[in-house]
Amino acid sequence: MLGIKKTNRKIVTIALFIATFMSAVEGTIVSTAMPTIVGDLEGVSLMNWVFSIFLLTNAIATPIYGKLSDQLGRKKIFIFGVILFTIGSMLSGMSNSMETLILWRAFQGCGAGVIMPVSFTIVADLYEFDKRAQIVGLLGSAWGIASIVAPLLGGFIVDNLSWHWIFFVNVPIGIITVMLIGLFFFESPHYQKSKIDFGGVALIAIFLFAILYLFQLLGEEPLNLFLILICLGLALISGFFFIKQEKRAEEPVIPLGMFKNRTFVIQNLIAALISGFIFAYEVYLPDWTQGILGLKATMAGFAITPSSILWMLGSLWSGKMLVKYKPQKIANISFAFIGLGAVSLVLLPIDVPFLTFFLISGIMGVGFGICITTSSVTVQNEVSKSQIGVASSFNTLSRTLGQTLMISIFGIVMNKSMLSGVNHHPKANLKLMNQLINPQTAQNIDSNLLPTLKGILYSAIHNIFLVALLLIIIAVIVNFFDNKK
Repeated sequence: MLGIKKTNRKIVTIALFIATFMSAVEGTIVSTAMPTIVGDLEGVSLMNWVFSIFLLTNAIATPIYGKLSDQLGRKKIFIFGVILFTIGSMLSGMSNSMETLILWRAFQGCGAGVIMPVSFTIVADLYEFDKRAQIVGLLGSAWGIASIVAPLLGGFIVDNLSWHWIFFVNVPIGIITVMLIGLFFFESPHYQKSKIDFGGVALIAIFLFAILYLFQLLGEEPLNLFLILICLGLALISGFFFIKQEKRAEEPVIPLGMFKNRTFVIQNLIAALISGFIFAYEVYLPDWTQGILGLKATMAGFAITPSSILWMLGSLWSGKMLVKYKPQKIANISFAFIGLGAVSLVLLPIDVPFLTFFLISGIMGVGFGICITTSSVTVQNEVSKSQIGVASSFNTLSRTLGQTLMISIFGIVMNKSMLSGVNHHPKANLKLMNQLINPQTAQNIDSNLLPTLKGILYSAIHNIFLVALLLIIIAVIVNFFDNKK
């Protein structure tokens, strides 16, 4: 356990808040700046890789960090990951091509895998259950605060400086986080150092890479059937041997016994589905506001700001409900808010007033805060104390997998829709679609062609939100089976 008397809980909690804030700032700023990055580096076909590679390496690293934090201690693992993330951010900011940016985003993701799971694990160690829910809600509010600041900061940087600087902002934040954890967080040396399951680590890394890369390949044109079959075979083989390895390992990376708990499984499935929906909303709504409405990056950030503000309210509300109601009921409450917003996005016309996004965003923000906080705290409560690190990391992994798999599917929908659109209009092409998404280059497009291009983009985004709505429907069905209590 932790050296509670030596650890300054308030300062450590602030440090965890800062780390979560840093992670949230990174995500929102990149989403806001992506149209400009695409226009500058001319890579709309590679746009999804900037997100996907980060999430892929994040997903691979997450369960490893969770297990190592249980075996070696939270402090050293957390500091190591934050340092990797900070270095990756700096190198991403120095990129001068889409390929280089994707490479360093992969490195950045390796470090980012530590932030959410180990932060929640430290909270679980420092606070009892009733208080823990409120602190997790507080950490959840960091996403809200960051998403208020990040669009403004990101929009200002993109409009007045260079998109490269959106990555540099993480460097001082990362340094401050490492210093606070290093100086004020202390652990007793009584963690049981057992044999690390290197076989499990290697097999889960291969499995996650194969399955996630498979989804990336499915979104490329033309389809590379040979690579697709290799990835599918590799995923099946590594998955089979991973299960065998975990059954006989002394200290498995992911204890399979956790999956006998129905609530644990369902809450992680819900986290994956809702996280996939959130990613669609945060990534493609800026494309709508910039490419269709012709607004600057700053205004694109404002479109999702209300969800960030009310995410805080939902997180804190969830903290109070968790001590009174079972997770199934709380999840249904969150679905009511998210579902209303999801249906609205599907029904919006192309000429929707910008302020409409504010109302929809605020409604969904409450639901996001309730759902994610409930999932995070519940999975910790469903396992023994010795498995809290693994449970926290698996919950984060579920969310990351949901995002990564869905961003691949959304990419397929986006590319197929745009390709279909330009094929039906002789004067349209993907190069012009690149220009349209970036407001700075959209001004150079023939005004007579703009309505056609905007119609193509609207159709693509509309199709993405239809798929995203399906995720909410599936989450409601999954939650129906959580009748354990």
